[in-house]
Amino acid sequence: MTTEFDLGALLAERGAERYELHGKYLNHQLPRMLHTIGFDKVYERAEGAYFWDADGADYLDMLAGFGVMGLGRHHPVVRTALHDVLDAQLADLTRFDCQPLPGLLAEKLLAHSPHLDRVFFGNSGTEAVETALKFARRATGRPRVLYCEHAFHGLTTGSLSVNGEDGFRDGFAPLLPDTAVPLGDLDALARELKKGDVAALIVEPIQGKGVHEAPPGCLRAAQELLHKHKALLIADEVQTGLGRTGDFYAYQHEDGVEPDLVCVAKALSGGYVPVGATLGKDWIFKKVYSSMDRVLVHSASFGSNAQAMAAGLAVLAVMENEQIVANARATGELLKSRLAALVDKYELLADVRGRGLMIGIEFGRPSSLKLRSRWAMLQAARKGLFAQMVVVPLLQRHRILTQVSGDHLEVIKLIPPLIVGEREVDRFVDAFTDVMDDAHTGGGLMWDFGKTLVKQAVANR
Repeated sequence: MTTEFDLGALLAERGAERYELHGKYLNHQLPRMLHTIGFDKVYERAEGAYFWDADGADYLDMLAGFGVMGLGRHHPVVRTALHDVLDAQLADLTRFDCQPLPGLLAEKLLAHSPHLDRVFFGNSGTEAVETALKFARRATGRPRVLYCEHAFHGLTTGSLSVNGEDGFRDGFAPLLPDTAVPLGDLDALARELKKGDVAALIVEPIQGKGVHEAPPGCLRAAQELLHKHKALLIADEVQTGLGRTGDFYAYQHEDGVEPDLVCVAKALSGGYVPVGATLGKDWIFKKVYSSMDRVLVHSASFGSNAQAMAAGLAVLAVMENEQIVANARATGELLKSRLAALVDKYELLADVRGRGLMIGIEFGRPSSLKLRSRWAMLQAARKGLFAQMVVVPLLQRHRILTQVSGDHLEVIKLIPPLIVGEREVDRFVDAFTDVMDDAHTGGGLMWDFGKTLVKQAVANR
C-alpha cells in the first residue's frame, strides 16, 4: 500500500487554525500572551532577515529566533546541504559505526579554538550545558558548579540549577546544589573555591539577560583562580558563539582566556536541524570515557545525526566564505554607535551596550515631571512594561520584531541575523527614533497601550 502525505495541502486546509491548535494542544499561555500584546501575526514565508505576511508586507527580524537564525532564514547553501544529505541516503545512526560527518564538523569547530581537543554532539543548547556539567563533575570528582547571578543556561533540570533567574527556577525544586556569584565578583568566586568542593564556574561572556558583559580582565582572572583550585572554566557560548559578538567566540575578546569546556548550539543549526556541541580538553573526555565499559556513559539518541552535521558544516563554510564574523563586527559597531548617539537626545533612554550584533537598549527614569509620573505608574504596576511598550509599536507600526531582554527588565535585546547590513540598521534606527519621539510626547497611542499593560499586570497579581 502506498502512503500519500501532502504537506502543502494540509497547511492550506488547516494552517489558519494555528493559534487555536496551539491553545488547545500546546502551551495555552503563548497564544494568550501574543493576542494580548498584538503579536498574533500570520507570517506566510521568510528569507534572510525578513518575514512576509499574506498581504506581502515585509517584517524585519531583529530576534533571529532567539539567535538560532545566525545566517538568516533559508540560506541556500544550508538548504542545498540538507537536500544533498537526504538524497545520499546515508546509513545514519546505526550506533555501531563511525560516520565521517561528525568527525569533519568537530575538526572544523575545534579549528576555531585550538586549545580544545574533542567534541560531544547533542541536540540543543541546554544539552550542551548538561554535558559540560556532567563532564566537569566527573573530571574533577567534585559536586558543585558555580554560576553567575542573572545567568541563563537552559531549562532542563541540570542547566536550570545554574540558571540565575528565580522566575524560571520557582516550582521546580529541589535542584542540584550549585551556587550563584555576582558576575565579575572575583572575591565571591575565591570564597567559594576555598571550600574545596567546586568543580567549575559556568559563565556567559555576555549575559543574554540584560546584555551584561563580564568586566575587562575578569574571565582571565577567574580562570587563574579556578585552575589554582583545580576547578574548570565553562564558557556558555550557546547564544554568543559563532560570530554573534564580532569574534567567533565571545571569550576571545579577552586575551589569555582558554576555557576548559565550551558550549555551542543555536546558530550551528543553520535554523533547520537542532544541534548542540560541547567542546573540551582531551584529558576531560578521557576522564569521562575512561574505559571501553564506559563508552556509552554519556550519549544522545539523535546526537551526531547526518542532517545536523551537514547543516553545521554548511554553516561554518558560509561563515568563512561570506565573512560573517567580520560583518557582525562592522554592522554591530554601526548599529551600536547610531543608537548610542540617541542617549543624550531622549531622557527615557539610559544606555546602549553590547558587542557585535548583540546589543542591549536600556530605558530609565526620565527627568521631566510629566514623563516621571507616567514612568512611575508603569513601574508600580510591573517593571519592564515600558520596554514592552517600545517593542509593540516597533512591530505594529514599523513591522520590526524585537524582544524584551528578560522578565522585569527595561531592556530590549537586539540579536538579528548576522547577515544584516546598513539597510537594516537604517530601518531600525529610523523606526526606533519614531517610537522614542512618540514616547516623549507624553501622550498618544503608545501611552494608551501602556495603560492596557498596567491593567493586565494588576489583574495578573
